[in-house]
Amino acid sequence: MAVVGVVAPGAMGTALGACLAAGGHRVLTSLTGRSPATAARARPVFTDAGTLDDLVVAVDLVLVVVPPGAARAAGEDLGEACTRTGARPLTVEMDAVAPATVAAIATMLPGELVDGAISGPPPRPDAAGATRVFLSGAHAGEVAALDAPGVRWLVLDGPVGAASAAKTCTASVRKGHQALLAHALVTAQTHGVLDTVLADLRLDFPDAGVAPAATAATKAWRFVDEMTEIAATQEDAGLTPALCEALAEVYRALATSDWGARRPEDVPQDLDDPSDLRPRP
Repeated sequence: MAVVGVVAPGAMGTALGACLAAGGHRVLTSLTGRSPATAARARPVFTDAGTLDDLVVAVDLVLVVVPPGAARAAGEDLGEACTRTGARPLTVEMDAVAPATVAAIATMLPGELVDGAISGPPPRPDAAGATRVFLSGAHAGEVAALDAPGVRWLVLDGPVGAASAAKTCTASVRKGHQALLAHALVTAQTHGVLDTVLADLRLDFPDAGVAPAATAATKAWRFVDEMTEIAATQEDAGLTPALCEALAEVYRALATSDWGARRPEDVPQDLDDPSDLRPRP
């Protein structure tokens, strides 16, 4: 059994914590400064370690699971806590960021880092299909040895950065598709051809509809930063960053829509009106 810390106990972090707890591990987090809603969601899964300093000295490894735009700040905070306490937990950087960002975070930490990347929905121990988590770096095998029902660890034959590279490539297609879908449906409604467009799209994309576009819009504030990280990854590969920079702009606009202010669980699966996807002026 390992003692695992999670920073921070958001929806994805709590889901991963639940899977690790189901695997017999003790899971800790820091609820210091967290909202009442976040704390209430986290308490059934986690033991509250107290401050971040308390957390790093109590665990064997730390999973960092924060929005892409907060990844560097989280790495800096973690590194400072380790420096203050002398703790050296293995850190798993699991955010949707560019390989260069992971490399920068690694320099902030006194201990070893594993590059991790979640590909799929928040995992559940009882889910029919496991959520894939890419891992890379010298210590990736230590993380993959953790029993976590609902999680499928995939160790890549590559250095720190390889897992994040894989994630940015797959996310560019999946989240790019959602942004294009939302844009197309609002445009189609404006021109009075929504039903025709949906019927035609479903010949190739059977799941195309307003609901998945609205669900993406509820996460648009986070996807802006993710698209920016993907653009940086593509630029590092010698390609133009313009495509994903434009997709970031689409998500920036979707974040201003009515759905941009709601939660994924608010989206009815039979939603057929894209009006609330229209960005506000």
